[in-house]
Amino acid sequence: MRIEGLKIAFLGDSITEGVGVSIPDNIYHQVLKKNTNLKEAYNYGIGGTRIARQSIPSKDPNYDKYFATRIDDMEHDCDVVVVFGGTNDYGHGDAPFGNFDDRRDDTFCGALHLFLQKLITKYPDKQIVFLTPLHCMEDTKPSRKPDGNYILKDYVDAICKVCEYYSVPVLNLYAVSGMNPNVESQHQLYFPDGLHPSDKGHKRIAEKLENFLKTL
Repeated sequence: MRIEGLKIAFLGDSITEGVGVSIPDNIYHQVLKKNTNLKEAYNYGIGGTRIARQSIPSKDPNYDKYFATRIDDMEHDCDVVVVFGGTNDYGHGDAPFGNFDDRRDDTFCGALHLFLQKLITKYPDKQIVFLTPLHCMEDTKPSRKPDGNYILKDYVDAICKVCEYYSVPVLNLYAVSGMNPNVESQHQLYFPDGLHPSDKGHKRIAEKLENFLKTL
């Protein structure tokens, strides 16, 4: 794929919104825009949001704007859609994990299916790309859900499996970002708070995404 001159919509959570960077120009999609001369990089990131619908309302109503509900507000005029999420479902969502056969918006796996179906319906001829969650501090600690204990890697694997079903390319940042805050030498460098990438972290995400898009 030739990236120069494209319009790309970025749907995600706090990382896409820009939490952790020193200035908005250092968010990964803005770095990508500068490095590749994108025509537009639409930022549809909202901190705290999840892929699955929650059963109990959050203290901050913005957290409950789960991904599928925001598709209608996204720009029609784009060439590529990049989705980056799942960490909050693991970290503080109350939705059950579910399984591949689910088609409900109140389980993580089911919500993934419904979200991708809706996204593909809106953008049937556009390139859609999914970025998996990055590592975060103690991401091998089980997150207690109504249907069992799951680590972040389970969410990553579910994203890969469901996206494969819809033939949506996945950039598995959990596996290839080269960043892990559980490694002491990388903690302050890339994830000062243990979760949100720093300017250097966003720069690396932008580089990985650029290289990935060029392969499509």
